[in-house]
Order: sequence, then structure tokens, then C-alpha cells
Amino acid sequence: MIELDDRTLAIQRQARAWAQELKPLALELDQDPDAIHRHLDVAIVSYLTRMTVPPEFNPDPVVIDGRPFYGTGTLERVVFAEEVAVGDAGMLLAAPGPVMSGVLVDAMGDEQQKKWFYSRIMEKPTWTFFALTEPDRGSDAGAMDTTLTPDGDDHFVLRGAKRYIGNAARADLGIVFARTRPGPLGVTAVLTETSAAGFTAEPLETIGLRGLRITAVTLDDVRVPAGQVLGRHLRATQRGMWSAVQGLNRLRPGVAAFGLGIARAAYEYVLDNRRTLNTAERHRLDRLGLRLTELRQLIWRSAIAVDDNEPAAGHLASAAKARASRLAEEATLEALGCFGPGARLDHPLLDKLARDARGVEFMEGTGNIQKLNVFTGLVQGHLRRD
Repeated sequence: MIELDDRTLAIQRQARAWAQELKPLALELDQDPDAIHRHLDVAIVSYLTRMTVPPEFNPDPVVIDGRPFYGTGTLERVVFAEEVAVGDAGMLLAAPGPVMSGVLVDAMGDEQQKKWFYSRIMEKPTWTFFALTEPDRGSDAGAMDTTLTPDGDDHFVLRGAKRYIGNAARADLGIVFARTRPGPLGVTAVLTETSAAGFTAEPLETIGLRGLRITAVTLDDVRVPAGQVLGRHLRATQRGMWSAVQGLNRLRPGVAAFGLGIARAAYEYVLDNRRTLNTAERHRLDRLGLRLTELRQLIWRSAIAVDDNEPAAGHLASAAKARASRLAEEATLEALGCFGPGARLDHPLLDKLARDARGVEFMEGTGNIQKLNVFTGLVQGHLRRD
């Protein structure tokens, strides 16, 4: 059993306290995604605006029990994410901050690019986006249609479309993946500002995780300075999709923690609102409690593997994410079943949890993609069958 050290326990306690502030806001954000603008002064949102900004660019970190917290460690982030998702996963995803783009800038950016990006983040609450998925293409690098072509000596032009991009309609800047030439090594990432001519973001209607503001992006001859192309100082094999995969490996334990938090919120909702349970219901809830504990240990193990750069890190992260998305759905449906017909109407918060749970399946790769990654880990000997 993995046990947390004093530092990580401190952020866990603080996140749990902060999460209590989110529960009364969850349905408001679900009904109106723009409600996030009315709650930027909530303590946890303030932390999220700077979470993952490295110490050298963050002179004013959150201090808990006398310790500064930057959110740069994977284990720290997953412990934090679970607690906040119990309060409301939608608010966690809707908040401004570097999020996925920050992970990639940290991995691929040179010092000038990092300074430019993080100074924008620290200046004011700033939303960012991460545009990889394309219409009819998904995140398949080999089939990517978006192109990045030279335009003179010091600019490039982006042409194409992206879809299912979180927060792009409210973002100021983010990362777009595009193709410079055929083949997997021809994919690269570029920092892009949404104010650039030709950049259009149209929000899409979603059933769950509405606060995330899923968006369709159109790139119609968007000019970007050459200095905003990431990874130019790296070897060709370390740019583009390789870095995207490394970034996703670092983020997937956090997505798994979202799913765990949603499942736990449903479990705790039943405990708080069903004073009496029959024997069968009690047995199912006890079993659900055990599954939550088992999943938490897997998520923590995958996070530690990522922090330690273990060969199995990506495969463990996929295993955690696949199991979390499944458990989130099963736990929320189980909880609804405890309240009988009409549960979704009588318990709107539980209905929201069930809708949000379904959205976890499609974040950072569906279950089938995660299973393929786990199978690869088994074949390569990075994972044990037990």
C-alpha cells in the first residue's frame, strides 16, 4: 500500500477543504459554463490559475503549512485532482491556467518560449487550450490534416481544423499540433494566440462536463511567429507527437483522478442521502468503496512512475485511466439506482455526476486506446500480468 508523505497530505487536506466551496456552484456552472467568470475569486480557482507553473516563473506560490506548492509533481496533482473532483470536476476543468499546454511547454519549450508563456499566465487569469484532435481523424498523427507552412523567413501559417478542444472559446493562447511534412516526424506543436486573424473557436453542446466548454476550432491562414514553434532546439525525434505522448502520459493519471473523484462523489452522495439501506444495497456500496480504494492505489502508483520516469509510466497511466472512466460510469449509475425511478429528476446533482462521468471516457484517449497501450506494455515487458 502506498502512503502519502506529510507534504502531499497537506495539499490533500487543503484541496478537500477547498472542494467544499465548489459543491454549491456545481449546478450553476453546469447550467451556465460562463459562470466561471463570476467565481474567479474562489480560493481553489486562484490556485489553479498558477498550478504547474515552475518555481523559476512563479514567485508567489500557494503556501500550505509553511510549504510552497507549484503543482508540478504528478502525485501531488492527482491527489489534488481527486479531492477537487469530489467537489466538482467541471469547475476544476473550467478554471483558467496552463493545464495541458503548460506540461508541453515545460517539456518542449526553450527558455525564451517558457518565459513568454508563463509571464502571460502569471499576469492575469488566463485560459489555455491544447489542440490535437481533428474532425474524422481523432488524435492519429499519421492522418493529421492541419498544416504548418513557412511564410517568409520569420513566420508560419496554420491551416486546418480541430475539434473537441477544451476551453478554446475562452482561451487567450494555447498549443496547436500541425504537420510540416509527411510522416510521424513531420508533426510539430506551435504556440498560438486566439486573437490572431483566422482563428475561430465555436463552442459545442455537450451532455456532461459543460464547464470545460468543448470547442471546434478553425484555422484559416493563421500566421504565427517562427519563435513560437516548439522544440526547434530538440532532436527531430523529440518533437511533435513524441512530446505529445510524453505530455499525455504525465496528464493521464490526473484524468484518472477526475474519474475517481466523480465516482467517490456519487458514493458519498448515497451515504449522505440514503439513511437506510437494505442488505443488497449495503453490500454493493461496500464493494464500491473497496473499488475506490483499489483504483486510488493504481492511480498513485502510475503517478509515482511518471515522476520517476519509469519505462512502465505510460502503460500504468493508461491502465489507471481506463479503469477510472469505467468506475466513474458504474458508480454514478449504481448511485442513481439507489434512489429508484425519477432519480435524475429528484437528484439533479447526482444526474450531473452521471453525465460528467460519461465525459471522462473521452478525455485523453478512449478506453480502447488505453487498452492497446496497456497491451503494448505487457508485450514489451514493462508491465507484469499480476
